[in-house]
Amino acid sequence: QVQLVESGGGLVQAGGSLRLSCAASGRTASTYAMAWFRQTAGKAREFVAAISWRGGSTYYADAVKGFTISRDNAKNTVYLQMNSLEPEDTAVYFCNTSPSQDSPWGQGTQVTVSS
Repeated sequence: QVQLVESGGGLVQAGGSLRLSCAASGRTASTYAMAWFRQTAGKAREFVAAISWRGGSTYYADAVKGFTISRDNAKNTVYLQMNSLEPEDTAVYFCNTSPSQDSPWGQGTQVTVSS
């Protein structure tokens, strides 16, 4: 089972950028496709972006603009570069395996975008 730790969130003004990191531990962590999700209070967790285990294929939710998912398998880390952030992007961001979320959810990292 892969253990996940998200980091990199913070408070940013609209139009700003943040880079989130997801550190995965476990012998086979680099062999999983991975995805980012986000959740706001009172709403279900929603898909943001996914990347294949080799990084050759990426997928994005229609609602996100200016986001780029990437990974460094040597570091067992998945990234989410978020540019042109909008207040609607405010949420707690999580990572997990894809397409099914087989690992325990981490604490997530809070992203707050002020207008």
